Amino acid sequence: MGLFLSFLKTGTVLFGSGYVLLAFFRSEFVVPGLLTDQELLDAVAVGQVTPGPVFTTATFVGYLLAGVPGALLATVGIFLPAFVFVAITGPLIPRLRESPILAGLLDGVNVVSLALMAGATWQLGRDSVFEPIPALVALVSLVLLFRTEINPVWLVIGGGFIGLISWIFLA
Repeated sequence: MGLFLSFLKTGTVLFGSGYVLLAFFRSEFVVPGLLTDQELLDAVAVGQVTPGPVFTTATFVGYLLAGVPGALLATVGIFLPAFVFVAITGPLIPRLRESPILAGLLDGVNVVSLALMAGATWQLGRDSVFEPIPALVALVSLVLLFRTEINPVWLVIGGGFIGLISWIFLA
């Protein structure tokens, strides 16, 4: 039940992109020692290569922590609040945006969400990009992302392929 509540809590406070969950997962599971930074990065990678939203990362984290039952609890826990919130607030959001005060509130929450994503990216990147090949892959990916119209899916596939090739030949 504690695992379900952890994911339910995270799903309740997520706002913005699914990548905000990295900050929450890091504080909820890595800081207490339930997962390592590397396991969290692996969960993000699995979430990237599976179809659907980045929230599928939660399923993999649940699996790492408690097997198939953990995966099921994590999936229901992370998605349930979104379904409830959309049903309740969906019709209200356009009217909230019309109010200068509430629009400012939503803008502030958006900015904090961006800061949480940047912080989690920095923390996880600092722990993972410490060897030449991952650093080069990260740099080339950033350049390609900002300078071309390449679909990010190709960057993920290319990064996985380069990682596999480097593991085969350099391990």
